[in-house]
Amino acid sequence: MIVKAIKTRKFNPPKDNLEDLFSAIKNLEENSIVAVTSKVVSIAEGRCVPTSQISKDELAIEEADQYIPREKSPGGMILTTIKNNMIIASSGIDESNSGSYYTLWPKDPKASAELIWKYLKKKFNIRNLGVIITDSRLVPLRRGVVGIAIAYFGFKPLKDYRNTKDLFGREFKMETSNFPDSLATAAVLEMGEGSEQQPIAIISEIPKIEFIQSEYKAKSFNDSFEIPIEEDMFAPFLLSVEWKKGGEK
Repeated sequence: MIVKAIKTRKFNPPKDNLEDLFSAIKNLEENSIVAVTSKVVSIAEGRCVPTSQISKDELAIEEADQYIPREKSPGGMILTTIKNNMIIASSGIDESNSGSYYTLWPKDPKASAELIWKYLKKKFNIRNLGVIITDSRLVPLRRGVVGIAIAYFGFKPLKDYRNTKDLFGREFKMETSNFPDSLATAAVLEMGEGSEQQPIAIISEIPKIEFIQSEYKAKSFNDSFEIPIEEDMFAPFLLSVEWKKGGEK
């Protein structure tokens, strides 16, 4: 697998042109995946709020599906939220590389990923293409952030090993590979977290990916990419916390 970050011009909040930014991509080959940071997608959609207008926590609570008050976190350092079925700090709202603005997540990341997919397919006249919109998140019991896919389009998200056998003939019962987040982690590592000015990465020569020409639809509960809290491995922790309802202004 090859991951190549693309250097671009500075992308300026509160609004800028994403198609112009994509001019930095000179070539796209079949069976590639384009990773794009959520920040530039959000700026293109005008999803920026002046920092002088509201506090970050107030805005994050408005954007959250659920949240845990900041004072509940160690040292009050993080506002823990659930948004779009993902655990993320401050609803994904960021101040870095945003000037005097807070940058929110795209309003509908899945729809944004599909629009980018359609645009790049047409621009480069290719059939098999994937798109991932990325952000960064913390991992329990680890310091430092890794990439996460807040949306994807154009490929099946899971490699299912269930009912197959390992090297010693043991049958897998639960094993599946998560492609969107795995690829997002590689892309975010290559793009960087600071002033690298590389908000796009091209991932090519990817093994095991199955490209599709429409939104992925799970055939059964076990094929779903997202898992309800009640079914998640971390349910004992997540359900023991008194989450507050977000989305209130």
